[in-house]
Amino acid sequence: MAKTKQKALSAAQRREKQHQQRQQRLTSSQNNRTPVTQAQARRRGPAQRKSSRRQWLWTGGIVALIAVIIVVFVVISRVQSSGSTSAPTSASSQVFNAVTRVDPNVLSAVGTGGVTNPLKAVNGSSPVLTGPTGKPVFLYVGAEYCPYCAAERWSMVVALSRFGTFSKLYQTTSSSTDSFPSTSTFTFYTGQYGGSFYTSKYIDFVPVETEDQQQNPLQTPTAAQQNLLNTYDAPPYTTSSNAGSIPFIDIGNRYILSGASYDPAVLRINPQDPSSQALSQQDIANHLADSNSTVSKDILGSANYLTAAICTMTHQQPGSVCNTPGIQSIEHSLGKAVSPGGPQIAISGHFEAVVRQQD
Repeated sequence: MAKTKQKALSAAQRREKQHQQRQQRLTSSQNNRTPVTQAQARRRGPAQRKSSRRQWLWTGGIVALIAVIIVVFVVISRVQSSGSTSAPTSASSQVFNAVTRVDPNVLSAVGTGGVTNPLKAVNGSSPVLTGPTGKPVFLYVGAEYCPYCAAERWSMVVALSRFGTFSKLYQTTSSSTDSFPSTSTFTFYTGQYGGSFYTSKYIDFVPVETEDQQQNPLQTPTAAQQNLLNTYDAPPYTTSSNAGSIPFIDIGNRYILSGASYDPAVLRINPQDPSSQALSQQDIANHLADSNSTVSKDILGSANYLTAAICTMTHQQPGSVCNTPGIQSIEHSLGKAVSPGGPQIAISGHFEAVVRQQD
């Protein structure tokens, strides 16, 4: 009996001992795992921080790159907008016909269009200045960048078409960075046409575009031709402040125009805002059929003044143009050369003058 109890106690002790051993192993295992977990955490911490930094660096780099691209795009767009230039293009048949074949009834109805006489009679009674073929010369000096020249060319094309024929017209705009930016117009630069582009049995048209849209030189004057500018693009034919202005027109050395004959603002969507969008060539051409349009009155009124001055050089030819009541009335208002003297120069070839734009 004593042995059985001893055995029973021994078994209980063994179970207790086993329980204690399991507890010790569990505690030892937990104690052993804790340092490992902390060590792993310590090892993972820097790695996670490095990965996070890399992600932020990548994200920041991408954002910075996008910002740089946007800035570059904006800068390029502004540069192109502020200094853009486009090569002249051939005028559409609609524009060409509208400006070279204005209805005589519309021209007659417009008369002066309310435009003040822009021409000055040359002092003197020397022979009419002639051009390359011996006919009275219509000398124009301007520049492609010039908005005042841009406006005057519309009137010139209308007037010259009554005495001859344009074979073609290239349309362009004035400078986008000057006053009245990008005014729709044509170019008279003969290099663009590959030679002469106007014929007439009454007059010699000598066009001179001194500079392009970017104010780069195009044509160079002879000394005699420059002398015309020095003599007539100055007082008393213009004010001292406007001396050297363009456009400059010499009609047979009898009538001079220095500066535009009307305000280029008329050729804009909002004439009260010189920076507003410019009318297109087609827009302007459409106005030329309406004698009540402000655009038409200014362009055609100026054209009628030029026409009347040319008629005094051509012995009133062609009669269908020069003998109309409206042109005759304007002729009488032009004024006459009254004193002797004045140079006689035959114009041949083309030239460029360093002249400044009208203020």
